[in-house]
Amino acid sequence: MKHQEAVVDEDWEYRPLQLPPGVSRRAAATQLSINAEYGGWELSTVRLYSDGTRRVWLRRKRQPATGLPEVLV
Repeated sequence: MKHQEAVVDEDWEYRPLQLPPGVSRRAAATQLSINAEYGGWELSTVRLYSDGTRRVWLRRKRQPATGLPEVLV
């Protein structure tokens, strides 16, 4: 399974994921469930190619940036 860097949109953060041809449907579902449970990701798009490879896009709402507190001088 390959992870790539997340792509950031205005409101959403996307992460592409590639599952190799030998991964069963059940194993793929388990892997996606783990990403959802612990990373806050949800399924956006799945493409199944003729060689059995799955390309998946996961997404999650962007968290507001929390900067460091300002120091008063």
